Amino acid sequence: MNRVSMILLSGGIGTRMRVSTPKQFLQIGGKPMIVHILERVEQIEEIQEIIIPSPRGFIEKTEEIIQRNQFTKPIQVIEGGQTRQESTFKALKQVTSPSVIIHEAVRPFILKEEIERLIHSEADHATYGFEIPFTVLEGKEYVEKNLDRDRLINIQLPQKFSTEKLRSAHERAAAEGEIFTEDVSLLFHYQKERVQVLQGTEYNIKITRPIDQKIGEIIYKDYILGGE
Repeated sequence: MNRVSMILLSGGIGTRMRVSTPKQFLQIGGKPMIVHILERVEQIEEIQEIIIPSPRGFIEKTEEIIQRNQFTKPIQVIEGGQTRQESTFKALKQVTSPSVIIHEAVRPFILKEEIERLIHSEADHATYGFEIPFTVLEGKEYVEKNLDRDRLINIQLPQKFSTEKLRSAHERAAAEGEIFTEDVSLLFHYQKERVQVLQGTEYNIKITRPIDQKIGEIIYKDYILGGE
């Protein structure tokens, strides 16, 4: 059996949601988004530990939610960093398994079967991805370059990595002061490792803005409850 750890990133403070409560505590279907994910992970035998980087002022609240829902897997809540990348690096230092899955608490619609598919992938490094259904051009105030949409990927989480190789890549990024928006791009930049792309879905959205929460309620009702 593949034994893996999970890092569940929960460090956002919800500025784009225009709320004072971190996004992971906002409710979808009557319960906090972070609970949706932990409920599914609780059912996955291969995941032996969960590390949750949290904003400093919300560590106790996160621990209370875990206790209230009586999750039985070992869950360690740590203080997150100033950035997503720093939070991931801090969590990686606590991982004890040779493989690690990284997910975001604000992507509450990943299915148990999708996490298991990632775990059972033969690749050391894998990510979910989804084709881009619109035209993408390079530029800012003016168009500078055409891009081939057929060769572009909308990267989704969760992602799986060799713990040792991802930790090493993060060490180099921290030493050089380089910033990446997620971990596949960071790993590929420093390690040049092959990363398998698994077919994602349009339902695996990230709750970032108020409209996403409204869309999320529809996804929960029609996709999550409808599939149970």
